[in-house]
Amino acid sequence: MWTRKGRLLGLPLTWCPSTLRGKGGDGLFKGRSNKSGLKVNEALLETAAKGQEVRVQGWVRSVRAQKEITFLNINDGSSLQNLQIVARSDLNIRGITFGSAVEIWGKLVQSPHKKQRTELLADKIRLVGACNPVNLPFKIKERHSLEYIRQFPHLRCKTNVFSSLLRIRSEASTAIHSFFKNNGFVHIHAPIITSNDCEGAGELFQIEPASRTAEKHENTHFFDVPSFLTVSGQLHLEVMTGAFTQVYTFGPTFRAENSQTRRHLAEFYMVEAELAFTESLKDIMEVMENLFKITTSHILSNCSDDVELFHKYIAPGQKERMEQMLKNSFQVLSYTEAIDILQRSTEIFKFEPKWGCDLQTEHENYLVQHCGNIPVFVVNYPYDIKPFYARDNQDHPQHTVAAVDLLVPGIGELCGGSLREERLDLLQSRLKELGLKDTYHWYEELRQFGSVPHGGFGLGFERYLQCILGVENIKDVIPFPRFSHSCLL
Repeated sequence: MWTRKGRLLGLPLTWCPSTLRGKGGDGLFKGRSNKSGLKVNEALLETAAKGQEVRVQGWVRSVRAQKEITFLNINDGSSLQNLQIVARSDLNIRGITFGSAVEIWGKLVQSPHKKQRTELLADKIRLVGACNPVNLPFKIKERHSLEYIRQFPHLRCKTNVFSSLLRIRSEASTAIHSFFKNNGFVHIHAPIITSNDCEGAGELFQIEPASRTAEKHENTHFFDVPSFLTVSGQLHLEVMTGAFTQVYTFGPTFRAENSQTRRHLAEFYMVEAELAFTESLKDIMEVMENLFKITTSHILSNCSDDVELFHKYIAPGQKERMEQMLKNSFQVLSYTEAIDILQRSTEIFKFEPKWGCDLQTEHENYLVQHCGNIPVFVVNYPYDIKPFYARDNQDHPQHTVAAVDLLVPGIGELCGGSLREERLDLLQSRLKELGLKDTYHWYEELRQFGSVPHGGFGLGFERYLQCILGVENIKDVIPFPRFSHSCLL
């Protein structure tokens, strides 16, 4: 009889592989184990044990047949570089073509060729998944543009450029989490479904069950209140600053913008951070700059081949631009100074720069160029163009708020942040003025129970990738882009 001691929900608390075995030792889990497999990036290391018997799995990138031997190049997504397989003529490689999935056993040896350290002398090759290269939209000796491969979201991970992008994206995510962890931030999982419109823009995706939508229920909601896909996790982070001094979140956000430009997505990822006990925009700006520089340096060190692919073939000159950004301190302009620079410019803008109006992309790009193509912080925006939570500077007659945008070369706005209004009387006045007092009653309550001065920012993850890689279209830096009139897969 089972006893409660040492057990949880009827299962052993201690991992014991024998408990998963059935009669004859077959076990409950059928199929092949990948335990003894070697990744391509591991095989290519200088320290890889030569003479070792290994197994590799991956996809064929090229086949070159000679009289006595056949050379295969294999990639498994772990590296931009391929592993060369040397196959004897007596091995069965029939049906193996460009794009085929294979499993290969053999011995790692020092390669006689200067361009590669290691190759694999094959003893056995198994065709796992066949591929007809005639029907595959990517051809072995052609270099396909980002626009072309974008047509095939289900296949573009097979290309060099997009597999590089995905490795960089993965490494960037790791670097961002590491940055915040190393600096004492607590990771908060902000909800994706919310009843708040943080940006106040009204460009929201409303959530209702499909059955209710079909039946056209009136005046009823699944959550009893209108609910939406989140546009930002900021307000939920602000809740957490009532108990944690530094918090962040990193997840998907959504905007129902009817736009198909190269700058817009309906679903994208945001990195957002909030700091308690801060009364200065400089504290927020310092975190922004350090996050950008430390994350970018990590990517350049750990994804050098992948980044070089973009800097060489997609955006020549981007490497030098990145070096400029990393070695120089970011510039700082007030909004008023920025407007003055724009108005004194001889540039002809589509949108006239006027004090009290938001900066357009053309204005942002000009300001970055004016500052020597170094990222620039623009601070202290007009009170009327920023959301209700931005802290009032009380600097009449201009009347600004303690808000900041980080502008970067080629992109424009990358980060946006502010100090938050912690003074209850001013916050109540602002909410009443905007007709939001009832909606944000809970937000007012945050200021009544141990509130502290605080502030934070959000960084667009896809725009960040565009910035460091020099990619013009935001749809080319996300695995499955969603935008108006397009939701493939």
